[in-house]
Amino acid sequence: MRSCMSTDRMRPVAWALVVSVMLAIAGCSPGSGGDVPSAETNTGSTGPSTVIASITLPSATSLPPISATPTALGASFAELESSLAGSVGIAYAPVGGGAPPAALGDWSHGSAWSTIKVPLAVAAFRQSGSAADQYAVAAITRSDNDAAEQLWELLGAPVTAGAAVQRVLAEAGDTATVVETRKVRPEFSAFGQTDWALADQVGFAADLPCLPMSERVFELMGSVTADQQWGLAAIPGARFKGGWGPDSASGGYLVRQFGVITTPAGQTAVALAAMPDSGSFTDGTAILTKIGNWLAAHAAELPGGTCP
Repeated sequence: MRSCMSTDRMRPVAWALVVSVMLAIAGCSPGSGGDVPSAETNTGSTGPSTVIASITLPSATSLPPISATPTALGASFAELESSLAGSVGIAYAPVGGGAPPAALGDWSHGSAWSTIKVPLAVAAFRQSGSAADQYAVAAITRSDNDAAEQLWELLGAPVTAGAAVQRVLAEAGDTATVVETRKVRPEFSAFGQTDWALADQVGFAADLPCLPMSERVFELMGSVTADQQWGLAAIPGARFKGGWGPDSASGGYLVRQFGVITTPAGQTAVALAAMPDSGSFTDGTAILTKIGNWLAAHAAELPGGTCP
């Protein structure tokens, strides 16, 4: 994954827009490194390749209530949403505060899956220092489940580990999320089954670059492996972490991702999710890539900032 960034106040700056063909994503297999056990395979069709339009942006050096979305931006997203075969949601906020999170779409919360590995890794670094590094590299860049379990064990017994991760979330202003410490579905990690709302997740992301001892995790979010370069990967310099897993009832995949992108106003935290009608993992990643392209095209309309 790529490294994360920060935002604060809205400071428009001169910027250059460079549109180019960057990637073609035909869809990735969940494999053994994601949220699904290695014995589980993806369901549904592969889906068409998705061409990502990239945008070059300049580098830029507490969770209030969800805010109203600017009419033009909301209308544009509604048009995109109507073309997508699935339930989708997105939330965004400036890094460092300065404006409340805003949300778009009809999907709002669900299992965190591997996106929870980010606060988990931060907690592990605080607990164990460099001993957490080898596991954090695999857990963040490759979404390796075994490595994430090692990070969890570094924090102690499940209840103790959950409390440690929850403290990291609360420090970033997310006091609503309760980290799951039980394996409700035994085949999956306890922490991955945490219910994490997009609004709470984007609030965490907006403070992540500013948190003490988050630097290494933020850096690793800029080195995500090629098979997970979808969604926010449409925007050069984005730092992000994805997560995915099957619904307990239908078996269809939820695919989600969050991170920080550079915008003309600074740095913007973004969280997005999709539940494709097909239930296919690859269709889910293709939807998130379309949303990533949309974000790239509307970057100038997003609030940005930096850490205080």
